Amino acid sequence: MAPKLARPVLAAVLAYLCLVGLAAWPASLLVAAEEKSTAAASAETRLFDSVRYLASDELEGRGVGSQGLNQAADYLAGQFAALGLKTQLFDGGPFQKFSMTTGTELGPVNRAAFVGPTAADKPDGQKIELQLGKDFNPLAIGGSGKLDLPLAFVGYGITGKAEEYDDYAGINVEGKAVIILRHEPEQANPHSVFNGTRHSAHAPFIRKLSNAHEHGAAAVIFCTDDFDIQKTVGQLAKRWQESIDELTAAQAKFKEIEKPTREQLEAHRLEVEKLLDRIRDQGDKLQEEFNPLLGFRDAGPGGESQRAPALYCRRETLDKIVKAACGEDLAALERKIDLDLKPHSLDLKGWRLQGEISVIRQEAEVKNVVAVLEGEGPHADETIVIGAHYDHLGRGGEGSLAPGVKEIHNGADDNASGAAALVEVARRLATREKKLPRRIVFIAFTGEERGLIGSARYCRDPLYPLENTIAMLNMDMVGRLQDDKLVIQGVDTATEFAPLIDGLNERYGFKLTKQPGGFGPSDHASFYAKKVPVMHFFTGTHSDYHRPSDDYDKINLEGMLRVAEMVADTAVQLAEADERPHYLETKPPAAGGGGGDRPYFGSIPDFSQDQPGYALTGVTKGSPAEKAGLKGGDIILQLGESKIGNLEDFDSALRKFKAGDKAPVVVKRGKEELKFEVVLEPPR
Repeated sequence: MAPKLARPVLAAVLAYLCLVGLAAWPASLLVAAEEKSTAAASAETRLFDSVRYLASDELEGRGVGSQGLNQAADYLAGQFAALGLKTQLFDGGPFQKFSMTTGTELGPVNRAAFVGPTAADKPDGQKIELQLGKDFNPLAIGGSGKLDLPLAFVGYGITGKAEEYDDYAGINVEGKAVIILRHEPEQANPHSVFNGTRHSAHAPFIRKLSNAHEHGAAAVIFCTDDFDIQKTVGQLAKRWQESIDELTAAQAKFKEIEKPTREQLEAHRLEVEKLLDRIRDQGDKLQEEFNPLLGFRDAGPGGESQRAPALYCRRETLDKIVKAACGEDLAALERKIDLDLKPHSLDLKGWRLQGEISVIRQEAEVKNVVAVLEGEGPHADETIVIGAHYDHLGRGGEGSLAPGVKEIHNGADDNASGAAALVEVARRLATREKKLPRRIVFIAFTGEERGLIGSARYCRDPLYPLENTIAMLNMDMVGRLQDDKLVIQGVDTATEFAPLIDGLNERYGFKLTKQPGGFGPSDHASFYAKKVPVMHFFTGTHSDYHRPSDDYDKINLEGMLRVAEMVADTAVQLAEADERPHYLETKPPAAGGGGGDRPYFGSIPDFSQDQPGYALTGVTKGSPAEKAGLKGGDIILQLGESKIGNLEDFDSALRKFKAGDKAPVVVKRGKEELKFEVVLEPPR
């Protein structure tokens, strides 16, 4: 793919114009047109080279923790430095560095045993040693720790206020290891309060783990419920029998041949071997599903280091302990729960979980790439941030829309296009003859694909005060302009933005879609949460989004350049305005504070925090959280009676309330712990 309108093409066009009678045009206009077209061709070449490099296989999809991401950071830093921008900002360089968790793996020590009371044949006490990978597996969603904990059985581990069901009612699990069944009660009942025969919001492992944490459990042991075993075994048994029937039919058909040829004998032998292999494989799977064991990452790719240890144990082992403690096995307890939809939780007196679980969180140093163009004049201490993220998905995995594919996800549009456009905007502003009246800070963010991590980190530790940051312009996926359609989100976050954009667009001629709100799935949201007006530029999604096929040969260079030019012109107008934009509060998306069946709280999460609790980057104006006195920077430690270790814990705890409830909240603010009472509102 090559840039358009090179100088030889322009010369031919001009020659044609002369032939058709336009030679009388002033020479100055023809020269200016030629210079403008040449400049555009040069800019498209720069954009092409940048996107091609950033989206090359050499950079490995720019996944967090990859060398390719570091190479991309070095490239962008070099581009900024070559423009003469100020880059000696953090320890003499352009990189705002911090660490991120990139994955989990089993640590060197993982052992577990169940220790029980004395018995007639065990005068010194009972002990069941568990073998790693055979009897139990730690789960990546859990944490690490040494274990010597009393045991309790808490059914499905569900607290459902709407369903009027609570497995933790009447039992104290503080400091205990709790045994939890998968899924939920009444799975065969289409009229069940738990979403009928479909799994409800209470079923996911992470929800159950959060609920256990809220009730003070020190470890969680999951096992498969009997309904799931019977369903899976039934399905596998049916396929196994079908294969046996197919073998029987093949044998019968072969016997009908009176004198089979050598070729027929060989074909039948191969067919029988194939069917026998299938039957053996299905038989092995069938046997395994009677007593299943999940792998390390089967409940999720990873959790937080502050979580309680989580294990998955074979049901047969847990059955022995439960029956020894209460005289009934797990299947009997499940039938009782299904019969009256009441919990049958109990302490397993005399039994303890002992051992040690080690889950290693792999961390990598990552960095935002920052460069500064200083302003000049009375507003020089005011800042405009222009940003784009440069990370992507590496070889896929979480976030990929091509599940199971391990190919490099090059991310040409998402977001090599935005990063390349950011450099082009920087070039246009840095090469102006006259200095701008306000400072421009260019930031290539990392960790956007993991939850706006880089922009949240910058907003937590800004280079210049956010109260003097008058606007943030963001570019994410600006490389696939089609039919002149450009989306700009956040035009309603400042009173001046709409007329500014409408005026500029008279020159650019985009078919604009002006989406409301300052919150959204890109880095501008981190700034808007800090009350900075934002505009987010986006040319739309496509079938290559988050797939390996998002490659550089599909980029619309001309359209990408037009977007970059518009962003640059927007920055100039904001920098030269007599007054800073006037911030307007807009409604957050439903997920920001309520959503679905949760009462509305009004919190905005800070994904850059790495300490226990649910950290807030802000609260929505007029929300229950703001009315109660919560602020950005607070860390919620407790909601009601539930301990809060992270966002999932908060979500789980919030569902236990209804609109109108007065929810007590404990937050950490600086070094203090403060208590508030939040009056919850209906879901939004």
